[in-house]
Amino acid sequence: MKYWTESVAVTRRILTDLLRRRRSLWFWLLFPVTVLLLNGYILAERSQLPLSMALKFAAPSTLIGAAFFFSCVGGTVAVIVSEREQQTLKRLFLSPLSGTSYFLGICGAQGTVAIGQSLAIYILSACLGAACTGSLLLAILILLLSIMSYVGAGFILGTQLAQRTEDVNTLIATFGVPLLIVGGAFFPTQIFPDKLLQIARFNPIFHMNESLVKVWAEGAGLLGIGWHFSLLCSFAVIAIASGWLSYQKMLAREKRL
Repeated sequence: MKYWTESVAVTRRILTDLLRRRRSLWFWLLFPVTVLLLNGYILAERSQLPLSMALKFAAPSTLIGAAFFFSCVGGTVAVIVSEREQQTLKRLFLSPLSGTSYFLGICGAQGTVAIGQSLAIYILSACLGAACTGSLLLAILILLLSIMSYVGAGFILGTQLAQRTEDVNTLIATFGVPLLIVGGAFFPTQIFPDKLLQIARFNPIFHMNESLVKVWAEGAGLLGIGWHFSLLCSFAVIAIASGWLSYQKMLAREKRL
């Protein structure tokens, strides 16, 4: 109960700060909506598909790439660096708030933003005739695993590599953009050459994207995405565990300073 109360308090504080800076929230919403419409229209034109069908393929990739990556990874890194620069972590050691609750609170805040993006994209897609074809529960599970993976990766980057606020954009551009492209977030994997597809199989974003596209656009079940889903589950567990260990190492460093 203690961890739950403290985690909710941290989540509320971070979300309150975001609400005070409404511009960031609007940009996080506007960006995936713009990417969805652009990808949908381009795919419809090039593939000669109805717009509703094109959006069924574009919506999953937009969520995995444009929405979750920049909000969950970039947002987590930005929060960690900002809290470190503002000496919030130093004050944490003088308060009864536990490090575990702080970790869970950051996860909760970034997850809430990602869920809001998911609702916005799904409502827009449904209004345009591109609602999820397959199991909605399975699609939600894939989205939650993707959020966990991204938040864990954000903790790793934010605690180990980012030192100042200026480092956030550099990290996201260096590590994120190539992974997103190879993962099929901006270009359909069907047009990838064979060698690039072989490389993409080692990219977690590829498995996030492929599993969600198959469920959303093709109506595939768990058996139809078995290989992608298994790897996604494994990566989500590894990412959260590694993020937690990286966070603990950062706390140990901060205590010595």
